[in-house]
Amino acid sequence: MAEDLATVFTMLHQSADPKVAAAIEKLIGDPVERRLNRINVLDFARANGLDETNTIGGFLQATRLRLFDMSWNVLCPGCGGVLAAGTTLKTVDRDEYNCSLCSAGYEPTLDEMVEVSFTVSPRVRTIAAHDPDRLPFAEYFRQIFWACGIALPEEFEHLLDDMTLERLELPAKERAIVSLNLEPQFLIVFDPVTHATQFLEVTGDPTRERQAVNVVLDEMLKQNDTITIRPGPLRLTIENRSDRRTLPGVWIANDALHDLLGQRKSFLTAKRLLSHQTFRELYRTGFLGLDQRLKITSLTFMFTDLKGSTQLYDRVGDLAAFELVLAHFRVLEQIVAANAGAVVKTIGDAVMATFSTPQHAISAALEMRRAMRRFNAEHGEEKDELLLKIGLHEGPCLAVTLNDRQDYFGQTVNVAARVHALVESQEIIATHTVVEDTEAQRILNESQIEPIRREHQLRGLKDKTSLYILP
Repeated sequence: MAEDLATVFTMLHQSADPKVAAAIEKLIGDPVERRLNRINVLDFARANGLDETNTIGGFLQATRLRLFDMSWNVLCPGCGGVLAAGTTLKTVDRDEYNCSLCSAGYEPTLDEMVEVSFTVSPRVRTIAAHDPDRLPFAEYFRQIFWACGIALPEEFEHLLDDMTLERLELPAKERAIVSLNLEPQFLIVFDPVTHATQFLEVTGDPTRERQAVNVVLDEMLKQNDTITIRPGPLRLTIENRSDRRTLPGVWIANDALHDLLGQRKSFLTAKRLLSHQTFRELYRTGFLGLDQRLKITSLTFMFTDLKGSTQLYDRVGDLAAFELVLAHFRVLEQIVAANAGAVVKTIGDAVMATFSTPQHAISAALEMRRAMRRFNAEHGEEKDELLLKIGLHEGPCLAVTLNDRQDYFGQTVNVAARVHALVESQEIIATHTVVEDTEAQRILNESQIEPIRREHQLRGLKDKTSLYILP
């Protein structure tokens, strides 16, 4: 970006949290290039003592200003490797993603299988990861193969000596022959570029005869059977049939490797980003295809509505009432955003919002109730006050595009709407999946709220549902 970066940073400071904007500006000048590739926003927030929600919003604003490029990475739950990456959710277009290293296939969900990371734009600063085929062996694994949810240590390159017998850089269409003398152990021939994998089980009586194994590197993602060989000399032929440079290695499936893969840290999931208010404001359309149906295993829905708005219109007139309803929307939107949620849509004077966890939804609901009491007092609505009705439910759903906007579909959404329809006066009603969440219970205990349980037969459901009134 040849234009004045100072101007862009000024715009960032105007649109994002000032502390976050200052930290991003400092980051872009970081001499360690790997810190500018596939940035883990939650890790960045922790390291800089920043609020996570504000940090996510800051990186979204920085991306809008073309300081960063955003990547949606499909992860393997087993090894943490990136199985596919794209610039929008439209690229998550398979029913199943296979990991040859783990010999397993996974149906993609937006909860923990799709991470969102940020890389400095080449328009701002060129880094080695912009041309990943030139990265050395260790850095390719660190910056490209593994997701930012793997907690790789700084001495990762030295750990490779404990985990590998051989490492190669093999140009496109070329072949290499490696001679090894093997001990009893389990080995994995693996290339992070093509994800081609071959398992070798070294077992049995030792032999002096040279054994031979051929491994082909391509992008077919075949699940190869394990080859059993005896301890002793091995002639390993590796053929690169792809059009890219590959980085095959002979990995030892030992404790060092297993310990490394077990070191995880939290990261920004697609689910959480879709429920971030700044994301919904900046990216209203285009991130989901019209025919896409992406699963989310757990999302908390909130429906709100005003009781008394009809009488308000009759009492003060359309214009004054409309202004009050808009003011109430602004209050609710601020509370939703502050509690890591997002408003999906408004219908009349009703709001539909989503939260990544029941904890955030409960916190927002209680804050809304307090805020509406203040709102009524400030606007002189004590006698004929606007009462906010709130319904909460958590469960699985589908992320879809409806009416050209990102929306949600499924039974969980239907149940949340029906729970909300039961609310009377200034009540909060939540289902058992919300109230029984450990962190949600902690918030209720701290607020000294004892939920009142009721069983109710919701339309369309076979069994009665446990509902809780939050007095």
